[in-house]
Amino acid sequence: MPDALSVETDSLRSTTRLSPMQVPKASDVLANELRERILRGDFVEGTPLPPERELVAQTQMSRTTVREALRILEVQGLVQIRTGRTGGAFVQRPGQDSIASTVNLLIRGRNVRLAALLETREAVEPACARLAAKYRTAADLEALDAANVAIAAEGSLADFLKANIDWHVAVAVASHNELLTGFMVALSRAIYASTDNQGFVDAPVRKTTVSAHESVTRAIRDGDPEAAVRRMSRHVQEYAEAVLAVEERTAIDVSDE
Repeated sequence: MPDALSVETDSLRSTTRLSPMQVPKASDVLANELRERILRGDFVEGTPLPPERELVAQTQMSRTTVREALRILEVQGLVQIRTGRTGGAFVQRPGQDSIASTVNLLIRGRNVRLAALLETREAVEPACARLAAKYRTAADLEALDAANVAIAAEGSLADFLKANIDWHVAVAVASHNELLTGFMVALSRAIYASTDNQGFVDAPVRKTTVSAHESVTRAIRDGDPEAAVRRMSRHVQEYAEAVLAVEERTAIDVSDE
């Protein structure tokens, strides 16, 4: 008969098990390594990474693995793949478009409500206006003026909304804060898509918007951060109230049918 120690040992062996291990794909490992080196500045922006065959030789990985890693970096906006005799994987650093793309995917993927978009705008845009009043350049003021001219013109709803986006993005650009600018690009696009309806933007809303934009622009031009914050806050709050009021009326009309 087995002794007590043998029985206890067999019992421990039967209950002690290893969990399944998640082993990363070779392409992910290579992409992570290249990504870190790009972000660290080891590869200069605009220059090509080593050719495919050289990466295969250096890493001892298959050509398929190398190509998959490069595709991962391309999707992440860290390299641009060019074909032809002078082609290759050229390094590019993340910019505001990368931020905007990521935020836009989140907004669309999570089906973020219009009310949430407007609330976020109320939190972010006054900060953009404050910084714009501090750091705006002559070129920034020209962009704001051009957007103001476009938004005041008698045009279609699409023209108005485009000029509206241009102005709000111009304020963010004038802040000279890359994160805020990228975030505002995505936010403005999402709000544009949600308000592309004549019912949201009627004549009174257009008139109020033109006046508010001119007022905020004056504060930015005068280098008055407090006035810029106060006027932008009032503008985005009033715009949100007008849009949500129309949305509520539309919902009621639909439910009554």
